[in-house]
Amino acid sequence: MDYKKTKASTSTITRDMRNFEDVTGNPYEAIYIISKRADQISSEIKEELNKKLKEFASYSDNLEEIFENREQIEISKFYERLPKPSLIAIEEFLEDKIYFRNTDEEENTTTE
Repeated sequence: MDYKKTKASTSTITRDMRNFEDVTGNPYEAIYIISKRADQISSEIKEELNKKLKEFASYSDNLEEIFENREQIEISKFYERLPKPSLIAIEEFLEDKIYFRNTDEEENTTTE
């Protein structure tokens, strides 16, 4: 997913738990699904950031390069301004963009 184009808010908003309950029937299950997706998003963003910052890795200790590397600073600022992974996951969940399944229910239907 392209996190740069997400419509998720960059600040925390109060949410109505009934909106989460409508999708799964259980608000705690919805929160669990959102938290798992937020973990996935967080690791994807971190991996992408690390790839971009690896280009700037220096193997010599040169203080001028550390303080004057504007590109690296701009990349870091961009990622700092992105919405938090949990906010992106909530937006995806409410827009029905997350695929999930309950394996416990599948096991119960196959054993009966």
